[in-house]
Amino acid sequence: MNIMDFNMKKLAADAGTFLSRAVQFTEEKLGQAEKTELDAHLENLLSKAECTKQWTEKIMKQTEVLLQPNPNARIEEFFYEKLDRKAPSRMNNPELLGQYMIDAGNEFGPGTAYGNALIKCGETQKQIGTADRELIQTSAINFLTPLRNFIEGDYKTITKERKLLQNKRLDLDAAKTRLKKAKVAEARAAQLNTSQPEENNIMSEQEVRITQSEFDRQAEITRLLLEGISSTHAHHLRCLNDFVEAQMTYYAQCYKYMLDLQKQLGSFPSTFLSNNNQSSSAPVQSISTPSVLASASASLPSVSNSVVTSGISELKSSSGSRKARVLYDYDAANSSELSLLADEVITVYSMPGMDSDWLMGERGNQKGKVPITYLELLN
Repeated sequence: MNIMDFNMKKLAADAGTFLSRAVQFTEEKLGQAEKTELDAHLENLLSKAECTKQWTEKIMKQTEVLLQPNPNARIEEFFYEKLDRKAPSRMNNPELLGQYMIDAGNEFGPGTAYGNALIKCGETQKQIGTADRELIQTSAINFLTPLRNFIEGDYKTITKERKLLQNKRLDLDAAKTRLKKAKVAEARAAQLNTSQPEENNIMSEQEVRITQSEFDRQAEITRLLLEGISSTHAHHLRCLNDFVEAQMTYYAQCYKYMLDLQKQLGSFPSTFLSNNNQSSSAPVQSISTPSVLASASASLPSVSNSVVTSGISELKSSSGSRKARVLYDYDAANSSELSLLADEVITVYSMPGMDSDWLMGERGNQKGKVPITYLELLN
């Protein structure tokens, strides 16, 4: 037998198998053939794998949108990744805004209050842009890449073996159908007292045993792969913790940068000559932060610890009071808080049960809670 004859026979056998599977599948859909059901455990594993795949894809795509909101930039990065080339380095949005602010500040004059403030803001925006790059890089390596590896690697293998299992099941059920038909034909032949070759039944029974063995083996292979989904969940959980830690670091850095910037802007005098030569008596309200910013330090202890002095810690542990200078304006959010003006001196003390980021402040007969990040204790 030459190679061509062998290939022709193989193609004929493959075509026959494909036709047999197609007929079996069609008859099952029409309710004309029986179907071997998978055991409940395997069905649950298949459902769990499919659910994991769907939600992993959604989380991965939305994370990409979060890290890079610009769809055109995402498409560009996708093509460079497929071409195995590095995408050209470009300024991100905070860096671009920062550069515009710095250029504008230099144009207006670094010696003017507005120009100086623009330069300081621009430098801070550039710092935020750098932190943004670090967040994207860390998240891509520690979070997005493992999710993508599961979709493009492990789940593709599961899909391939699942398809093989489906084919083996169709082969088994087709063999069972042929055996059933052979037995029916044998019974009819017995009723008509006509001879029926026993070889047909023997061959059909042997075919059922072979296809059953192949189906069982493929079911076991598929089951072992699907049981690895639990390990995948554990791995993705570790990756999720890494992603949360990267976000926490990013937001803590941004908070610190903005807190430092606010201090710099709050150090400007409350009145100054404006750039359009208006009267110097025109007051300019210094920039203040909402009360939410003051309380945010509770969730960022590493940042607040760099701001709260040891004197405040001693004050909280004692029952005495101290004088404190207000660093910048603060508008009370409710009646339990005390509004502050930059550079004024007030009396502060701690009370049992107070939040660690607040003190009680008194100015004459007025008193209320004040955020410690707005204070500098005086000796």
